Amino acid sequence: MESRPSLFRPDVERYLLADEGEFVVDEVVKHPVCMVVPCLITAAGVALMLFSALFARWWPPILIVGLAASCVGLWKFHETSMDRFVITNMRVFRVNGVVNRHVATMPLTRILDISVYQSLLGMALNYGHFTFESAADDQGLRRITYVANPKERDLTIQRVIQRAGIRAVAISTEDDGS
Repeated sequence: MESRPSLFRPDVERYLLADEGEFVVDEVVKHPVCMVVPCLITAAGVALMLFSALFARWWPPILIVGLAASCVGLWKFHETSMDRFVITNMRVFRVNGVVNRHVATMPLTRILDISVYQSLLGMALNYGHFTFESAADDQGLRRITYVANPKERDLTIQRVIQRAGIRAVAISTEDDGS
């Protein structure tokens, strides 16, 4: 069944290699902290539109500025909600964009290192930023920001890489004393 693009949710399933057995392990949306600024911009725009009636002479330009601010805030909100980071059993990829979609992919075999950065606020609100290192010089997928539950997501990626058999398993050579 062919999936159709949506204006309200990126259809990540359409980018899967289903005939190769690829499936989604985790679909990551941006942390809610990313929605604070767009919501504040939208609220300020609505407030300007409402209070424009109080300014008899200047109400038209104030109304237009309020409308523009509301539109910018709603656009930023929608843009943030359309940004997805996807972990599959074969690769990681990011889908973003509202009108034009951008897809960046990195196979699990190319991931050499994952760095997770959490600021003090990130630790308090449980979000972080991922940086993927690979052997390629030019990467389409390098930094993923505002990832909720970054420790769990890092462990998920490490588990998927391990289950795929990409990294060797260390075997203890210690004698158990028997």
